[in-house]
Formats: sequence, C-alpha cells, structure tokens
Amino acid sequence: MRFSLPLLLTAMAGVLPFTASAAQSADIVLKNGLVLTMNGDKTVYSKGAVVIKDHEIIAVGDDSITNQYQAKKTMDVDGDIIMPGLINTHTHVSMTVFRSLADDVPDRLHRYIFPLESKLVSRDMVRIGANLGNVEMVKGGVTTYADMYYFEDEVARTVENIGMRAILGETVIKFPVADAKNADAGINYAMKFIKQYRNNPLITPAFAPHAPYSNTTETLQKVAKLSEQENVPVLIHLAETHHEAEVIAKRSNGLSPVQYMESIGALNNHVVAAHMILVNDKDIAIAKKEDIGIAHCMSANIKAAKGVSPALKMFDDGLRIGLGTDGPMSGNTLSIIDEFNQVAKLHKLVNHDRSAMPPIKVIEMATIGGARALHMEDKIGSLEVGKLADVIVIDTKAPNMVPIYNPYSALVYSANSANVKDSIINGRLIMQNRRVLTVDEDKIRQQAIDYTQVVRDTVIKSGEQVL
Repeated sequence: MRFSLPLLLTAMAGVLPFTASAAQSADIVLKNGLVLTMNGDKTVYSKGAVVIKDHEIIAVGDDSITNQYQAKKTMDVDGDIIMPGLINTHTHVSMTVFRSLADDVPDRLHRYIFPLESKLVSRDMVRIGANLGNVEMVKGGVTTYADMYYFEDEVARTVENIGMRAILGETVIKFPVADAKNADAGINYAMKFIKQYRNNPLITPAFAPHAPYSNTTETLQKVAKLSEQENVPVLIHLAETHHEAEVIAKRSNGLSPVQYMESIGALNNHVVAAHMILVNDKDIAIAKKEDIGIAHCMSANIKAAKGVSPALKMFDDGLRIGLGTDGPMSGNTLSIIDEFNQVAKLHKLVNHDRSAMPPIKVIEMATIGGARALHMEDKIGSLEVGKLADVIVIDTKAPNMVPIYNPYSALVYSANSANVKDSIINGRLIMQNRRVLTVDEDKIRQQAIDYTQVVRDTVIKSGEQVL
C-alpha cells in the first residue's frame, strides 16, 4: 500500500517526540534535581523537574516531563535538592538591628527589650531591620514568614521590594508604643493596614495582639470578632511563660492561657499561636478543636530557658504546627534550616527516644506544616500542580552535604542556611547562586551597620550598658 506524503507525515506525528512548536510555554523549568514534593504521599523524584508558569506550578514529575515544555528559563540543578520554600511561622523581623544585645539578661523582655523599643522603634528602624531580615531569610530558603511588630505597613513595603510572601500582624498591646497610644489605637492602625493590603498577592495583613496577659479580655474579644468580620489572621504569643500563666490564672480563676482564650471566645481558626510551651492535654485538645495554628520556636524557647513545647505530640495528634525562629533578639537568627537540628535532637532528648521526631517530620513542619499553621496549605507548602510557585534549591555538593543517602536526614542533620542556592517566590526568581536579584544586599547591610551607632548611643545613655 502506498501513502501520500501528507498522510505519511500525519501518521508519523503520533509517534515523534514533542517539537518546539508543539511544546507548551512555561516561564521557568527546574530539571535534573532530587525533588521532595512534600505532597500527601511525600512523593520523591530522584531525577525530577518542576515547571512554573506565571505564579503557579504547572507540572511536577520525572525529568521526562521537560520535553513537553518550552521555557523562557531552564535551570539544570545538577542533582541538587528541589523542595518547597521554607515557612517561618513566627518572627519579629525588624528586631535584627537589636541582635546580640543583652542575650543573657534575666527577665529580658520586661527589663530590657520593652524599654529599648520605647526609645528606638520608629519607621526608619522598622524599615532598616526588616530589609536586613528579609535578605537573611531569602538567603536561608524562607519564602513565607509571619511577623508581629509595629509599623507593619513599613514592613509590607520591604516585603514587596524583595518579592517575598508574608503574613504581617500589626501589634495590639495595652500600653503606649511607637505607633499607638493604647490597644484601641493599635486596633485602628491594624484596620487601616488590613484595608490597605487586603488584596495584595504577597501580603496577608493581620491583627497581632501581643499576648493574653498584655491585653484586656475586652481587647482580645474585640480582635477575635474583627478577625472573623475581616477574615484575617490573629498572631499572638500564647502559653509562653510562667508570668503569663500566673497573670491569666488570677484573671480567670485558675484557667490556663489556652483555656482562658477559649472561655472568652477569643480562640478560633484565625489564630496562629506562637510557642505553646506550657500546655497540657486539655489545652492541646482545645487547640485542635478550635483548629488554631501553632508556631514551634525551638531555639528561642531553649535559649530563654522557657522549656520545650510538646510539639511532637501536637504534630502526631494532627494539630496545625509549623516552625518559627521568633525574633532575631530571641533565637538570634531568622534561619529555619538552623532550627531543624535542634527540633529533631531536643525532642529526642525530652522524650528519651532516639527514634522520636524523625527528619521527615521536621521537614514537614518546615514546609506544608507551616502552611497548615497559617491556613494556607491550599496555596503553598508543597510542590503540586496548581499551587503557588515557592521553590528553593539546596546545594548537595557542599562538603557538609556529601554524601546523601537520605535527603531528609541530610537536610535536618547536615544542612545549614548557606546551602540554599536558589529561591523562586510566586514564580519569580528572587535568588540565584546565592545572589539576591531584587534588592541591593550590600546597601541594606550597610544601612543596618550604620544604625548600630544609634543603638549603641541609646543603650549607653539609658545606663543599661549590656552590649
């Protein structure tokens, strides 16, 4: 039988590989990587690829999928780890400018930090500190963070400049602070901020009542009601200190902070509770029932000698729990990777069980677990089709990473923040080969260095010369 040339070409087209004209368009293709998806099945591709278009992931799989796409930029990562961006569920980013001050002072928050902030917190200080912290987080693989501080609209501008994703909570506290004379003024500031950033693709505005003991019952109830009305998060320190527990017990006839928050109607699925150290089984059951998010800040907690949160129990009980660094005056870094080692080892120690808190659970907390804590698991936290393209690449050829038999173990026990090579946030390449592409890192660092003289002068004049 004879075929005409057109018919022969048509028949051949069904068996030939994709041509450039037939390939789908994409913006970025990451290929030849060890892909940790962190999806529900924890799928791993030993030689895999991730395909990005606009702001989303459009394909994840074996390297062969790259034949189906024609990308504006293709990155061959040469066997490095491709994984979801890390999520820092609790920090105070602008406090980078205070890092290493009075690290070992007892009752540091009330004796040192609050007085220091009353003298120094300003828009300039917030901007300078946030810029520095953002760079630190990007270089450590953090793509999303939750922040509590003052002048959060200033923080928001720095976040937009660098291209990160953030949940930014405007502080509400009962005493006068830099941007509000009382709690009601803080709520008003937060409401304006929420309206300004409600529809921003990178920024989720939030309320941030400092803690139950530093706000009245009426304020906490008002914030809870407004959070439901505005459908925004509430970031709060909860069950963190013995002082907090004592104040709340007196206020509530013996209730724990978690039980008190539930009793006044201030605990709901908008809440992201930082620390949750001093909790019992009843508190954990309440937290699960109310579907709150939890930020586990291991290094800050142990540095302050506050204790070890029962985070492993909460994780295993199905609560929404992620990892946080706390502020850079507390744990001193904003690196989630540097939390990994401590989270794994301290939970083994306190549980007297070497098998407790295996590395895969730590990585889950740092990625999809953090997304769950922020109620954003439908958008970020894993490499899946349709999710926002927040992706990082980890160097597997650095001396501290060789050899790798188990990628989760290598990340938790061997890796450090300097091993992060590339970062893509919302589909945009933010860092490549450890060079931040969106801001001037040297200028930001110098501004922070220059500001240290302001801090030094203020500390010396105050008479509290703990440097």
